[in-house]
Amino acid sequence: MKLTLTQRLILYALGHFYQSLNQPLTEKPLQLETSKITFIEHLKKSQTVTKQERALYKNLEMLEKKRLIDYENHMIKFTEFGLQELQKVDKEIKHCNDIEKYFQQAEKPHRKLQTMMKG
Repeated sequence: MKLTLTQRLILYALGHFYQSLNQPLTEKPLQLETSKITFIEHLKKSQTVTKQERALYKNLEMLEKKRLIDYENHMIKFTEFGLQELQKVDKEIKHCNDIEKYFQQAEKPHRKLQTMMKG
């Protein structure tokens, strides 16, 4: 299933939002869930998502149509398929982060690098 970049970002954000909510409760048989409005408010506060509130609602609705999330008692819940897609997105982002870390920590090449002046 093809997801847009914004949909993947929202799926990733929702997954990590739930992970941060439920982290302290790992030893207890509880799981916290959130409503659409609460999740959107947290996304807007993070200032990493530049979409307007209505656009975020529409993207959440598209994720529901694609059966990646479900609403139960006005709370967002991942479907099995949604959890699989979240794992794929996590894997993609992990690869990108690994590449970035490598180039930050990598030794300079032994060969001379070619320098070009622009102007």
